[in-house]
Amino acid sequence: MAAQYEWQRIADALETQIRNGKIPPGGRLENERALADVYGVSAGTVRRAVRELRERGLVETLPAKGSYVVDPLP
Repeated sequence: MAAQYEWQRIADALETQIRNGKIPPGGRLENERALADVYGVSAGTVRRAVRELRERGLVETLPAKGSYVVDPLP
């Protein structure tokens, strides 16, 4: 099995929470600092994970407002 970057692990974990409804469509992700504390990583690592979720079409980020789960999910 190939090694996985921390941002990939976090993106996968957040995707699981989104898909199982823990973070519902329209729901807001915690801010970068809070997620960094939860996962024990830097804010930059969380930022990259959230960018991955945007690329997967699962969240959208609104300037100065945060990242939200898209509704409906793809």
